[in-house]
Amino acid sequence: MKSKQHTIVLALVIVFALQFSPSYAQPTFPKASFVNAKISATGELEITASKTSSAEDFAFLAGKWNMHHQKLKTRFNNSTEWEEFDSSDENFGSMLSGLGNTDLLKATLDGKPFEGFTLRLFNPKTRLWSLYWVASNTGVLDPPVVGSFEGNIGLFYCRDTFQGKPIIMMFRWDKTDKDNPVWSQAFSPDNGKTWEWNWTNVSHRVKSSH
Repeated sequence: MKSKQHTIVLALVIVFALQFSPSYAQPTFPKASFVNAKISATGELEITASKTSSAEDFAFLAGKWNMHHQKLKTRFNNSTEWEEFDSSDENFGSMLSGLGNTDLLKATLDGKPFEGFTLRLFNPKTRLWSLYWVASNTGVLDPPVVGSFEGNIGLFYCRDTFQGKPIIMMFRWDKTDKDNPVWSQAFSPDNGKTWEWNWTNVSHRVKSSH
C-alpha cells in the first residue's frame, strides 16, 4: 500500500514540476552570413553600402517603445536556454541634420536599474551606418557595428572580443513591420564561417493616445 502511495505522490510531484518549472522559448533565426561584407585576402573586414542605403533608414524608430528580449543564457557552449526580460525605449528621432539617430533603453536586470544608449551615425560619403552602444553597467562605448539596409533588412558588423577571444559581431534589424521591428545579435568565432545568435528583441510601438 505504501509503495502505491509513494508512486502517486511521486507522479504528482513530477506533474507539478513540469507545470510550474520555468520554460525557455526557442526563438528562430535566419541563416547568418555576410551581406555587403567580406573578409579580404589580408584578413580585413570589408563592409560596403547597399545600393539603397539611406540616411532615412532608421527614421522608423522615432518614438516610444516597449521591448521583449530573449537572451541566450551562456554563449559558445551549445546552450539552448534563453532568458527573457522586458524594457522600455525612447528614440529621439533624427539629429545632426538627418545624419544621426539616438535612443535610450531602460530595464531592470538582476534586480538593478539598467540603461543602454545607442548612437547611430550615417556617413554620407561611404553611405554606411555606424551603430555605437554604451551600457550603464560598464560606461564603455563598444566598437561600432557598421553596415546598411538592403530593403527592410539591415546588417551591421564589427570585430570585437568575447572573453578575451576575437569575434565578429553582427546586428540584424528587420523593419518589415515598422510598428514591431525585430533586432538580433550574433557572434562568429571563425571569421564568419559559423555564427551563434545570442540575443533578440521585438519592439512594440507605444501609440499616442491623442
